[in-house]
Amino acid sequence: MRSIDTALFFIGLTLAAPSARGQPASPYAGPDACGICHEDISKALAKSPHHVADTDKKWGSAGHVCESCHGPGQKHTESLDPKDIRNPAKQTAAATDRVCLSCHLNQPTHVGRLQSSHAKDAVGCTTCHNIHDSGPDGLVVRKAAAINQECSGCHSDVWAQFQRPNHHRLPEEAMSCVDCHNPHGSNRAKMTKASAANEPGCFNCHGDKRGPFAFEHAPMRFEGCASCHEPHGSANPRMLTRQSVQYVCLECHATLPTSNGTKTIGVVPPAFHDLRSPVFQNCTVCHQKIHGSHVDRNLLK
Repeated sequence: MRSIDTALFFIGLTLAAPSARGQPASPYAGPDACGICHEDISKALAKSPHHVADTDKKWGSAGHVCESCHGPGQKHTESLDPKDIRNPAKQTAAATDRVCLSCHLNQPTHVGRLQSSHAKDAVGCTTCHNIHDSGPDGLVVRKAAAINQECSGCHSDVWAQFQRPNHHRLPEEAMSCVDCHNPHGSNRAKMTKASAANEPGCFNCHGDKRGPFAFEHAPMRFEGCASCHEPHGSANPRMLTRQSVQYVCLECHATLPTSNGTKTIGVVPPAFHDLRSPVFQNCTVCHQKIHGSHVDRNLLK
């Protein structure tokens, strides 16, 4: 009881000081008053990146860094009622985002936040970020294993795809979800990252497939890598969307001209591409440059 009385005494001094000098009472209690009850959080905040809001005047919260997110705290220090203070972690996602974006709206990494799937699906900033954390990872986890665990907590169906025989190396902790996705939003579908401003982020690693090519494979330009590949995991060694390459190709090329007297083209037997023969059941045996070619219109070489 003595410690509580002491805390209330100092809070009372903090609040009474302005009025004693004949000045109107400030709606802000200040970080010292907050630290009397929330000592652990106050010490953690002093070591976290968010402490810059108290040291850099451009943010407009010098002297009341806690209340820049939690709102004016004078009434809360008088009543000690949680209802008299704002707690972004307990608000709706939209309300939490408004608090965070009051500072982060025009920051490069958060440029797409308002258009992102996370915002539309009511996933607030505090779902992934620990606002007061001052540990080695800062405000959000940094190691690949921790990032993948964080994302799989919601995207369990996607994480299941990585358990297929052929996958990007996320279960081995060699990659993380944010290597390909921007959790704050992107101009591309599925919040994927971009390469060279507006090309698929796949080219950040697979630059040899980028081109430009004299003879392009149309899906590469207009639909992207996912038109043929399953990026999370597949039963196919090349991570194709079907178990065999011929079935991937036939999704677009099954409408080739039917057989004719000379058997020169087509996929309907009898035809040159007679799919009953093992010779024609792997299209890439002949069409080796399926991502694009510099010399052959038919992508043969």
